[in-house]
Amino acid sequence: MGRFEFVNPEFFWLFLLLPLLLLWQIITWRKKQAAVHISSLEGFKSGEGNWLSKLQPILVILRILALTAIIIAIARPRIVDTTTSTRSIQGIDIIMAIDVSASMLARDLRPNRLDALREVASQFIQNRPNDRIGLVVYAGESYTKTPLTIDKNILLQSLYDIKFGEIKDGTAIGLGLATSINRIKDSDAKSKVIILLTDGVNNTGFIDPNTASEMAQALGIKVYTIGIGTNGMAMSPVAINPDGSYRFANVQVEIDEELMKEIAKETGGKYFRATSSDKLEEIYNEIDQLETSEIEETQYVHYDEKFRIFLLAGLLFITLEFLLRYTVFRSFI
Repeated sequence: MGRFEFVNPEFFWLFLLLPLLLLWQIITWRKKQAAVHISSLEGFKSGEGNWLSKLQPILVILRILALTAIIIAIARPRIVDTTTSTRSIQGIDIIMAIDVSASMLARDLRPNRLDALREVASQFIQNRPNDRIGLVVYAGESYTKTPLTIDKNILLQSLYDIKFGEIKDGTAIGLGLATSINRIKDSDAKSKVIILLTDGVNNTGFIDPNTASEMAQALGIKVYTIGIGTNGMAMSPVAINPDGSYRFANVQVEIDEELMKEIAKETGGKYFRATSSDKLEEIYNEIDQLETSEIEETQYVHYDEKFRIFLLAGLLFITLEFLLRYTVFRSFI
């Protein structure tokens, strides 16, 4: 639906003349009435003249309608349709590296860390329609779940397809970071970002996290690191029951925050600690504000002029008044 507007609304002041016109018509009509007084009008009564005289005010009504329509026409009513086209001038490429080790099933975030991450990350993805985003998952191994793409439907589907148990368990932070670097290093985007999320300590993998961090720095890739999980004890999986379900118990949460801070500082990023779903959402919102794309916006405006219909209506009323005045009501003028 377009926006209705008047280009020249100042012409509406002309409506103040209409009451004056009506008053003038009443005064002149009275002056035209016969001034001869006789005792009886019975001999002058005529059925045709009687009803025509009562309809004579229709001429004034037609004139007022004509002027009203013409005033609206010169005020230029129109409907404005605006279409906005945007394109990214300075796009950002982002790789989200997600830890899928067993500890991501801990229930200190509701319903668990992995599901809470999915919900928040999906909003982050949807809020960046002009940037290419990719997904890397890691535990004891790592792989690219989705390469850089602007197709948000594919990204969201891949995000919700991430499950624990698809790869060997463990926490290979260096390997997850290196895979992310390899996936984004050849990008031609002016800004390249990795969001690295983990809830543990690097305990496996053949690539040292510090080495991967140096690679990112050398390639101009900024790394934001997120440590996820509450401080202290958390309800985490400790064993698998015979029916395949997980057995949970309170275990000590341990995150190598010094390593996460060092990676972020060395690459020009920032370290965050997410101890709740709300805090995780705040972190993604902050990253969203820190990494902004330069957008060019073009507006296309279509004007649908509506003054013609009012102008035609005004001319129709004037013509009708003229015809009636010099035909049907001619004898009363």
